Amino acid sequence: MLPGGSGFELLKALRQQSSVPVLLLTARGEAVDRILGLEIGADDYLAKPFDPRELVARVRAIFRRTREPAPAAAHTGHEEMLSVGGISMSLNARSVTCGDAPVDLTSVEFNVLELLLRHAGSVVTREQIAEVALGRPLNAFDRSVDVHVSRLRKKLGGCPTAEDLIRPIRGVGYFFAAETSEKSRA
Repeated sequence: MLPGGSGFELLKALRQQSSVPVLLLTARGEAVDRILGLEIGADDYLAKPFDPRELVARVRAIFRRTREPAPAAAHTGHEEMLSVGGISMSLNARSVTCGDAPVDLTSVEFNVLELLLRHAGSVVTREQIAEVALGRPLNAFDRSVDVHVSRLRKKLGGCPTAEDLIRPIRGVGYFFAAETSEKSRA
């Protein structure tokens, strides 16, 4: 409902050029609109009317998820890496590779993958993912976790070693199908 186009079109164009965090603040509050917004690349979605305190909390959560690594970590020269099932993640650079191929993830997708890799071989509940990766509690009928995991699975689907690594556990959450997680510092 923007002049000359829609917010979804603007978000698509922005995602082709940048991975800047985006919170959609809109009058379109239907589930289909929220899912579409998250699938296109929004990091969060808030429908009008809203409580201004909720808006501030969501913006702070996005900043927590997207801020630069702490300066102390940058000066130590140590890079924390997670590597499971052929997927490697640099926590300092916030980058992911599958084999030797880079995987482009949004901030939320990176946070979801980090949580799953840290708990590889164990079930991670949808509530845990919402709290850690989205920075907010999971609401009733909230499908945002599932949308982010679905997008993450699609992006990792192109990796030959990543096939079926993230498995849904109906009514509970998700399982990263690797028995051990290798954590190392370079």
